[in-house]
Amino acid sequence: MALMQRMDLRQGQSLVMTPQLQQAIKLLQMSNLELQAYVEGELERNPLLERDERGSDVPKTDAREPAADTVSALNESTSQEDKLRTLDTDLENVYTHEARADASSRESQAPAESGWASLRPTGGISLDSDEYDFSASLTKTQTLAEHLTGQLNLNILAPTDRIIGQHLIGMVNEAGYLTGDISDIARTLGTSREHVARVLETLKTFDPVGVFAADLQECLALQLSERNRLDPAMATLIANLNLVARRDFAALKSLCKVDLEDIREMIAELKDLNPKPGHAFGSEPVQPVVPDVYVRAAQDGSWLVELNNDTLPRVLFNNQYLSKVSRTASREADKNYLNECQANATWLIKSLDQRAKTILKVAREIVRQQDAFLVLGVQHLRPINLKTVAEAIEMHESTVSRVTSNKYMATPRGTYELKYFFTTAIASSTVGGDSHSAESVRQRIKDMIAAEAPKSILSDDTIVDNLRAEGIEIARRTVAKYRESLNIPSSIQRRRMAQSQAR
Repeated sequence: MALMQRMDLRQGQSLVMTPQLQQAIKLLQMSNLELQAYVEGELERNPLLERDERGSDVPKTDAREPAADTVSALNESTSQEDKLRTLDTDLENVYTHEARADASSRESQAPAESGWASLRPTGGISLDSDEYDFSASLTKTQTLAEHLTGQLNLNILAPTDRIIGQHLIGMVNEAGYLTGDISDIARTLGTSREHVARVLETLKTFDPVGVFAADLQECLALQLSERNRLDPAMATLIANLNLVARRDFAALKSLCKVDLEDIREMIAELKDLNPKPGHAFGSEPVQPVVPDVYVRAAQDGSWLVELNNDTLPRVLFNNQYLSKVSRTASREADKNYLNECQANATWLIKSLDQRAKTILKVAREIVRQQDAFLVLGVQHLRPINLKTVAEAIEMHESTVSRVTSNKYMATPRGTYELKYFFTTAIASSTVGGDSHSAESVRQRIKDMIAAEAPKSILSDDTIVDNLRAEGIEIARRTVAKYRESLNIPSSIQRRRMAQSQAR
């Protein structure tokens, strides 16, 4: 066998996560509090940056004026653009296709008619980051809200129910009690009081037992019910806690219809309960949610989308100081240091401006897609995904994903994280038909079963056929999953219940 030498030329492409690119990505996905802290650090490190003290004198940015309120030094001179070449990346690596996106033209576009898919939002700081403190995450005490949110994501599947649940979690105090009225919540979210009450009943089953109670009596009742000890005598006892506090045993014996020994045992059981279940979890200083975007109704019936300028760090590039120190810089090391500071300052100002524009574009597109929710309420959430928004504003899906993480929008129906507006969808059975929201399909299944006759119980296969006749393409296992999420028994169980009631 003859041996031959051969030389091949191969071309490959790979993405190198340079430090500058990592910083840009983190800057985009930071919350407003994290961004403020980051900018404060840059102000301390970079002598060419200074804080803009104009404050509230700067007007708010309207939807028709998408430019951010950060002051830029980009147009100072062409030499500054040359300084940017010292950086190891540029903004195009982070804000993909940003240059092609024209925000002002989006208001006139028709709603997108693309297909829908499941959302898998991502966000947070990478573990590969040098600034990530892994030990801090291990030692961090979990708050009650975090504990309840984790259970919410596991136990409640419906997107609208999750929004209601998240709203209710936000109204739970440190002790674990619900501080709001469900009628007001229903009015705010544009849904029925029964819908909110149904979600609340599910939340009351969460750990710790007794959470979401309206008062002490209900908190104790939930804990006793969990222990299977809420008998009529005990229910009467906790309904008369004022007598327990006065140690009026004679009145308690008469009301509970038990003897003195039983009263003492029942009171001992009450002492074993936790009147403030929320205190078992760590607490943090209250950090009110500060929205990044405001949405309000315009006089012509449209929606105005505004950036919250209070969350936008205002920094300036000090050209006068740069000119002063440049004249005295004689050593090459000093000149290189000034060039690096100038490039970093210019990059930061440009990045802040671009970040604000990106948030506004994504928020405006979400508002356009979810107009029905803003007008009619939570039952009319439209199914959208990252791809739909990304294509509409001509950006990459990863950019939209980072923008929707830890960013909040204040609407007439409440303040929500941007990612909560993304819901799953069910495809249409007709060619060219519109997709259907998973929540609307779930509600349709509930209505079908509620309207069924006792002698004609609908099986899952029958429900599938009925939905397909209405233009909804759905699998039997999906119907079963939605039915179980609604706590509706199977057709066999419902048929047995109907037969027993008929007897």
